[in-house]
Amino acid sequence: MMQTLTPAVEPDAAAFDAGEDVALARRAARADVQAFEQLYRRHHRRVHGVIVRLVGQAGARAEDLTQEAFVRAWQALPGFRFESAVSTWLHRLAVNTALMELRAQRSRPGLDGDEEALAAAATPDTAGQALLGRDLERAVATLPPRARAVLVLHDVEGWKHEEIAEELGMAVGSSKAQLHRARGLLRMRIGDAL
Repeated sequence: MMQTLTPAVEPDAAAFDAGEDVALARRAARADVQAFEQLYRRHHRRVHGVIVRLVGQAGARAEDLTQEAFVRAWQALPGFRFESAVSTWLHRLAVNTALMELRAQRSRPGLDGDEEALAAAATPDTAGQALLGRDLERAVATLPPRARAVLVLHDVEGWKHEEIAEELGMAVGSSKAQLHRARGLLRMRIGDAL
């Protein structure tokens, strides 16, 4: 099994040459661990970022899910057909990993009921306001899991409601309602923090 990789300080993934990514991915697909570690260093921050935005857990769980996404990448590289950019493929793996976590959270006892979580999060609290400040990322993290997922997938990732509904196992109308509620809650939380 692969050892846990540690991220190195890397520039934004967009600054990397896509051709270099392809060369590294081809080498990694032939079990070249050093090539895979370079891909990891190049793309860790972006993969971690999308997982944090979707799952809302910036601590150890988000890092675990990031590692899980890269383990899946390592396992899937031999079958990668290079029909999309390596960065796009890794990003999609990260989104899928986060969505699987959200589905797992939903199936655990005591963690369903976004309605109750949304109502509780909508109640202003002075400690939460002080912590949030003007930080939109923190405000998004306070959203209930499904509302946060819909908001991130729609407003950040650019998915359509039909795609979100299919991926999260909900009706299109529910996706739209979750987005509306999430936006309203964000307006309230950010407005309260100002």
